[in-house]
Amino acid sequence: MSATWGKNFKVSIFGESHGSHIGIVIDGITPGVKIDFENILEEMGRRAPGKSNISTSRTEEDFPEIISGLFNGYTTGAPLTAIIKNKDHRSKDYSQLKDIMRPGHADYTSKIKYNAYNDYRGGGHFSGRITAPLVFAGAIAKQILQENGIYIASHILSVGNIKDDRFSEGTLSKEEFDKLKKKKLALLNSNKEDEIRELILKTKEEGDSLGGVVECAAIGIEAGIGDPFFDSVESVISSIVFSVPAVKGIEFGLGFDMSKMKGSEANDEFYFDDNKNVKTKTNHNGGINGGITNGMPVIFSAAIKPTSSIAKKQDTINIRTKENTQLELTGRHDPIIVPRVMVVLESVMAIAILDLIYGSRI
Repeated sequence: MSATWGKNFKVSIFGESHGSHIGIVIDGITPGVKIDFENILEEMGRRAPGKSNISTSRTEEDFPEIISGLFNGYTTGAPLTAIIKNKDHRSKDYSQLKDIMRPGHADYTSKIKYNAYNDYRGGGHFSGRITAPLVFAGAIAKQILQENGIYIASHILSVGNIKDDRFSEGTLSKEEFDKLKKKKLALLNSNKEDEIRELILKTKEEGDSLGGVVECAAIGIEAGIGDPFFDSVESVISSIVFSVPAVKGIEFGLGFDMSKMKGSEANDEFYFDDNKNVKTKTNHNGGINGGITNGMPVIFSAAIKPTSSIAKKQDTINIRTKENTQLELTGRHDPIIVPRVMVVLESVMAIAILDLIYGSRI
């Protein structure tokens, strides 16, 4: 099993959902980076469960303990390692699931892949719980990027069939990004909040779940980052975005909607602004041409599937008895993970961009 990503800014995750600890090792980090630990805790708090009635009631403090690579508040250049203790886990909730495969989860595929030696409690290493260490690494990557004038934020683009506005020139600023991060439901159009909240709570009462789309943007990236083909900006970001559980699709800029446009509509025309900086009149391509940043905001949208753990009865199999059966899950589950996954997507975007920037210096 490989749990390492990156070429220049490498991250290795470890642990299981109901194990004693989860954690991460960051390799390739620049020495002398001052770490703002309070900021890390703020970022991790955005992902942590138990914060509202539209998330799971499982509560985790998500307090990272840095055990190597940091001295007197600064990175040493050695691998930076952090561990997070799992506290609020109830493994008995999952005792019935040793042989009964949950639809939508990795229970069956992991059992086959690892000859039934996998930790099945709460999904084990396949759990979204393991995204907490990614947020830790992402918080550090964001701090490094912000020192270079690069800022990252996201918002809920849609929940079910309810759509928010897309990022536009007026919403792509550090000030607007800071406002989004303080919202309980990060929407550009706040008028949609009540409608979305009501839909989530209604679906929760029905014992079901919802999915949605998250739009993520990075501003302040200079032109010339990335490579064509295999190390394109799209390739690098996509590879780590698809490592986030529940992500089922990604598009850059207008993505699939560009297939409905003519070239004259889809092309982003260049111009010089008043300060002779190169800009484009539109940003349909999401700030990327030929796999390389063009200086405009880098924007992608990720499709998040509905939470697989639902209270409704579902058909499945008992892998031990080889019989068809039914499953009605109990326990604590999110009716939607979109609000909590936003900071994870921001984090992996920050990790990817920093990896690309570090690579461009070689």
